[in-house]
Amino acid sequence: MENNADKLKIDLAEFAEETTLATLAHIVEKNKVTSGRARITFFDESASAIWPFETDSKTSLLITTGDLRPVPNNFKLSVSPYTVNSRSPLAGIKSCNYLEKIVALDEAKARGFDEAVQINDRGLVASAATANVFWLKDDVLNTPSLKTGCLPGTTREFVLENIDCCEVEATLDELDKADAIFLTSAGLGVTQVSGFESRTLGTIQHPITDLLP
Repeated sequence: MENNADKLKIDLAEFAEETTLATLAHIVEKNKVTSGRARITFFDESASAIWPFETDSKTSLLITTGDLRPVPNNFKLSVSPYTVNSRSPLAGIKSCNYLEKIVALDEAKARGFDEAVQINDRGLVASAATANVFWLKDDVLNTPSLKTGCLPGTTREFVLENIDCCEVEATLDELDKADAIFLTSAGLGVTQVSGFESRTLGTIQHPITDLLP
């Protein structure tokens, strides 16, 4: 978050990591969250040349909690018609601008799927609409490199810290040949895909599925 804030010129000087974590812990306890998710959002409230006004406030903090996303037993994945711009200045930055992702997710659900893989402008697998993608081929775990424009999700980072995984730049053909596909996010945890387009995928036991309760 500090790296993203620096790129976007959002001032986090008033928010020490220890203080923010303490606030997060307090809200999690107050909301009685035992199995759920939390979101930390910093808002830039400073004036700009586009909307000039007088203010003493620079940045505000909002922490929210929620339940995990419901995961169907037969999780079906499609390919989105909407691409990811890997050259966008917002590529890889976690922000509140989820409109394109929501449109991609809604389009997939309208076709009877639960999520959709997005390809970037160079024809490489980037991510799902609201999750990171991992796949298993010949006992090797793979996930798209950050160079594809995918978000460095917190669950993705947790997987990379605990399991051997190759960060790759792969085409859709490699995902088509995968032995298993997994989606990761704070809301989904680690979810194994049961079907990819018209193809049925069997359940495969792998350490990635045991990382989270």
